[in-house]
Amino acid sequence: MRVALLTEGGYPYAQGELVGWTDRLVRGLPWHDFEVRALSRGRQQARGPRCPTPPQVRLVRTAPLWGPPPGGRPGRAVARGYAAAFEELAIGLTEDEPSGPGILRDRFTNGLLGLAELAAEHGGLPRWLASDQAIAVLESGCRLPGAPRAAVGAGIGDLLTVAERLERALRPLSLDWYGGPGLAPGLDAVDLCHAVGGGPAALPGLLARHLHGTPLLVTEFRVRLREHHLTALAGAGAGHVVSPSAARAPVRALLAAFQLRLARAVYAAAELITPGDARAGRWQRRCGADPARQRQVRQGIDPRPLLAAAERAAPPPLPLLVTAGPVDEERDADGLLRAFALVHAAEPAARLLVVGGPADSGGLPGATPAVRWCPPGSVLAGARARDGGRADSWAGATLAVCVAPPDGFPLALVEAMFCGLAVVAPERGRAAETLGRAGILVPAGDPAALAAACLALLRDPGRRELLGARARARALELFTVERGIAAVDAGYAEAARGAVPFAQERA
Repeated sequence: MRVALLTEGGYPYAQGELVGWTDRLVRGLPWHDFEVRALSRGRQQARGPRCPTPPQVRLVRTAPLWGPPPGGRPGRAVARGYAAAFEELAIGLTEDEPSGPGILRDRFTNGLLGLAELAAEHGGLPRWLASDQAIAVLESGCRLPGAPRAAVGAGIGDLLTVAERLERALRPLSLDWYGGPGLAPGLDAVDLCHAVGGGPAALPGLLARHLHGTPLLVTEFRVRLREHHLTALAGAGAGHVVSPSAARAPVRALLAAFQLRLARAVYAAAELITPGDARAGRWQRRCGADPARQRQVRQGIDPRPLLAAAERAAPPPLPLLVTAGPVDEERDADGLLRAFALVHAAEPAARLLVVGGPADSGGLPGATPAVRWCPPGSVLAGARARDGGRADSWAGATLAVCVAPPDGFPLALVEAMFCGLAVVAPERGRAAETLGRAGILVPAGDPAALAAACLALLRDPGRRELLGARARARALELFTVERGIAAVDAGYAEAARGAVPFAQERA
């Protein structure tokens, strides 16, 4: 199968959690051919460094979402066509519209696809979106009856900001990636588009679906609308929940509405939508995703170094708690250091090992917080990632205390699980979904509860062993790289069956 991998600010540009996942995916599917079509977010990113690509990546094409609008100005007739299509899109931003699995073509989507069709035939869309005419159309949409209160109050500065951001987000509509009669092969020649992320990354896949019937699969580990810190349910326009008195409320309202409408259009067109966790799946459904088209795809890691470290590890001579660092007063929102001080007071032999923290100051950047809460010498520095001994640091402990990040993959928690450690974790981020019944969850921000759970496990070897075995079994079942890759590969096969052009579907 030939797969077009669509990214924004990720693979193959830079290092990062999502870049690493995408690289592992591509390398784990050598029986497919990939072409990468990547959008860069800035000049520095576009310059590199880039990840080295394996032989199955047959093509890499890039395009910027930064810098001045590319291309020339359209003629008057074409500009009138852009104005009509953009008016549809703007009205779709500022009025409540029907949504749900059965609604595939609303005014926003009609306007979006109209702009794309004109851009493919005539060009000049980026320059038009930066014109006074586009500002006037956007302003008219904000003055319509029923427009969000925040949008009604938009001034010229707000409209200029929104227009600039929309122009950059909509640049994929003008790319020469789509192929067609008399043109070089593009997304019309692939078997599947896989958008790694929503937003602009998914736009080429949406257009290939519309123009050529190319199947679309969308993977999201973080839903874009949630990242804007706005609440927008599928039945209401996002702009209606932004107070008109909030700072830059018109900008926030219009951009949030754009993200919501774009998500709806993409989810409606996609054969499959693969959230990375349950929370992302819930947000997708709020934005109109059909639950019948969702398949969860978890991130995973290579468990072999961790399993090998656990096999050779000996029980520590003293009670040893292990956590992931760096840890200091600013990063101690869940009271881990204060909790350990309580543990040490009850069990003076206990030590806390910080995996991944700096080697100086006992694993803590700045020793003052540790001295105040924890006796000197009770907090130890574990191996950093570049030291190569991270797996041994986990495996050689008595139990793990893992604070999951608010967003993103809880790597440290999964590493501890593969090492067969009993885990205590504050209930935040993806800790509950990751651990299930294989660990102990305590209320976030409650050092006393965290300490009590740790002490209970330190004093109960049988329960530690049981939870550690459960944790390893759960990690092997859910969080290996191979399992995640197999899930995506199955999604490719499912998504590639029976797609028809978006334009022929229910209007």
